[in-house]
Amino acid sequence: MSKEKTIAKLFKVFRKYGYEGSTLSRLSEATGLVRSSLYHYFPKGKEEMAAATLEYANQWLNNSVLPPLQSRGKPIDRLKAMSNTINEFYHGGEETCLLAAFVHGEGSELFGSQMKQILNIWIEAIVGVLKETGIPEKYAQEKAENAIIQIQGALILAKGLEDRTAFVRIIDQLPQMLLH
Repeated sequence: MSKEKTIAKLFKVFRKYGYEGSTLSRLSEATGLVRSSLYHYFPKGKEEMAAATLEYANQWLNNSVLPPLQSRGKPIDRLKAMSNTINEFYHGGEETCLLAAFVHGEGSELFGSQMKQILNIWIEAIVGVLKETGIPEKYAQEKAENAIIQIQGALILAKGLEDRTAFVRIIDQLPQMLLH
């Protein structure tokens, strides 16, 4: 198995269990690799595996979310493209967010700066679209932060209630909410 495919499988484990809950046994089972093979790809162990999954998330953001936001076209269409991408990535609210899974405990201590960078890049891209519509920067910043809060909150609610309805609703309404 390639390192890239291994990272995609590790991503699912870290996303589900967070840093502390992603034991080497779980990581090994998910990838189908024995521990020695995991250490071949990641000599520094679990910390290096987690860092690779954060880089994977960052690449997803850079390759999937940012291009529509940074493209030309109507702001509403660009925000809808972002929402559609997010919906696909979280499988309509079935999946949790890796950043949310890492935000507590040792994960936060080890990867706080990487998480902050990913969130700031995303927020700045949304702000850029909103400013193009004439929304003042301060208000655009607040709206962009609120968008992330709504997405993350809807993901938590979808998991907690075992009902994706709120997530789907937020994703559908998000472009309009951002522009009004």
